[in-house]
Amino acid sequence: MILAGDIGGTSSRFAYFDVIDGKLVRTCIKIYSSQQYSNLAKIVQMFIHEHPASIALSCLGIAAPIHRGIAKTPNLPWEVEVLDLVQKTGLKELMLINDLEANAWGIGALGEADFYVLNAGDSPATGNQAVISAGTGLGEAGLYWDGKTHHPFACEGGHGDFAPRNALQAEFMLYLGGSRGKHVSYERVLSGPGLKAIYEFLRDTGHKAEQPEMAEKLARNPDPALISEAALNHTCALCEMAMEFFVSFYGAEAGNVALKFMATGGVYLGGGIAPKIIAALKQPTFMRAFIAKGRMQPLLESMPVRVILNPDTALLGSARCAALRSGMLDI
Repeated sequence: MILAGDIGGTSSRFAYFDVIDGKLVRTCIKIYSSQQYSNLAKIVQMFIHEHPASIALSCLGIAAPIHRGIAKTPNLPWEVEVLDLVQKTGLKELMLINDLEANAWGIGALGEADFYVLNAGDSPATGNQAVISAGTGLGEAGLYWDGKTHHPFACEGGHGDFAPRNALQAEFMLYLGGSRGKHVSYERVLSGPGLKAIYEFLRDTGHKAEQPEMAEKLARNPDPALISEAALNHTCALCEMAMEFFVSFYGAEAGNVALKFMATGGVYLGGGIAPKIIAALKQPTFMRAFIAKGRMQPLLESMPVRVILNPDTALLGSARCAALRSGMLDI
């Protein structure tokens, strides 16, 4: 049995997988609220207690950079150390990987029904691939193509500098603190909190008036999902404008990632937000920003762009990583 985890700033998902006839088969799953726990070990202990099993391998994908066996989560007050986690949970064969690396491992186990195509690109498409996932934060990862198979690897590109592309976006960057020397990363604008920041910028600077009923809703519950829902339902002009900004930022950074990883094999949009806003992503704004890279436009037009629809991709990827590295599965 393989214990797989997908540890995010909002939710932590755990599942058991078995290998049957050369395929991973999930046997159970449980979701916990990450912010209700002081550390990761407590959640792992609870899952194992609630679902006893003979665990052969464990692989946890966590939303954090991992260096020398230590992960410091940017969106949670946790420091996760592999040896400490082993001691507290009793897990013997434990791997800790970045959550976007886990997403990347999961892509190879998905089928066509698990994707929504934003750009068909070349067919067949070969070469490196890339994943970009907006959610509580912004994650990115690459998949190196060796001519036979893809090798996922993690990065922290979401914390790279945000690059405004016009005067209004430059004004937004200054609004976020750029004028005071604060670092404005792509994660600050391309995430759930980023969508809310865009909304507040447009409201506070007078670019679009706020509806009293929307102000009341957000005062009761400051969930960015309320903004995206109103935008997709066309019930709030300010929300629609904020969503237009967000989608443009998503397309621009996806294009940046595509160029940096030379992702001729495809660019994948993961995370919790993309599947919920497909109606906005399939409008011209996203692909227009994606390909707007000057002389590189023809190259970007040739790259397939897909939204990952399967919410268990990172869990599946964690299990697949463990199974492949241990020899339980063949590539």
